[in-house]
Amino acid sequence: MARGEALPFDLRTLDIFLAVCDLGSMAGAARHLSLTQPAVSQAVAELESRTGTILFDRSVRPLGLTPAGGVLRQRASALLTEARQIAPALRDTERSRYPLLRVGLVDSLSRALAAPLASHLMAQADEVSVLAGLTASHASALLTRQLDLLLGADELDEVEGLERLPILSEPYVLLAPSGTARPERLEDVAALAERLPFVRYSARSKTGIEVERHLRRVKLELPRRLEFDTPQGVTAVVLRGEGFAISTPLCWYEAQVATEGLACWPLPGPASVRRLVLVARRHELGRLPREVAAFCREELEGHVCPALRAAMPWLGGALTVGA
Repeated sequence: MARGEALPFDLRTLDIFLAVCDLGSMAGAARHLSLTQPAVSQAVAELESRTGTILFDRSVRPLGLTPAGGVLRQRASALLTEARQIAPALRDTERSRYPLLRVGLVDSLSRALAAPLASHLMAQADEVSVLAGLTASHASALLTRQLDLLLGADELDEVEGLERLPILSEPYVLLAPSGTARPERLEDVAALAERLPFVRYSARSKTGIEVERHLRRVKLELPRRLEFDTPQGVTAVVLRGEGFAISTPLCWYEAQVATEGLACWPLPGPASVRRLVLVARRHELGRLPREVAAFCREELEGHVCPALRAAMPWLGGALTVGA
């Protein structure tokens, strides 16, 4: 429907329609709503005229619904339920509380942020939903308003009307089984791939896409053997001594693997960086996105980055909160 085009109904008309559905007659609905029967009949007739459909089978008693009437009853009930929640939601915001906050969290941040972020948001909302998974699916959910905030590896640069707040910048690193000789050059990585399978992140993940882009940039062709969607799958294969991978410090942290079983080094050749951001629809949540971004940075700097720097002392300034 084009912007500005009149809707074929209003909420009051839908309320009358549902009353007729529930009570089975125009007269019963009129009594229930304290209206006259002609007023109810006129409202239903206008609704049928505007939608271009017959909603009731008037040949039976109590009144039956046509297929179109059944569809409208289902949709109207959901629409009115949502509408009745608007006023309480507005009153909640006056108390600086949200009725519901929904957050999409890239899976490599799940261990680091899921629990503390949920606890933080519970102080500001009556209901909190934190969903971990692939950035791509969360990005789609944000754009279709099924999520309010996205913490992931995609800034959605091509989409207007969003605010983007930096959370963390981390380098891509090389993971190999403990005891593997460190590859110093790109040629050494190619040689390693002749002895061990290269374990990929799936192209469904933003990390997988960025790793493949980096390999093309440095002209490194590695055979396709095995891939996973999650950091746990990639890291577990490397830990078993059955492959090597390009990953990130946070992905290693998410997998909860002891450093004794893994060797982790900077990538040979040009560096490649993964940036994590918080994305929200601009102007819809006030200061909340900035406050949540600040909380996430503090949580990572205080509890996660020290563990990463201790496990990988060479990280130095390559691991940066807020960059």
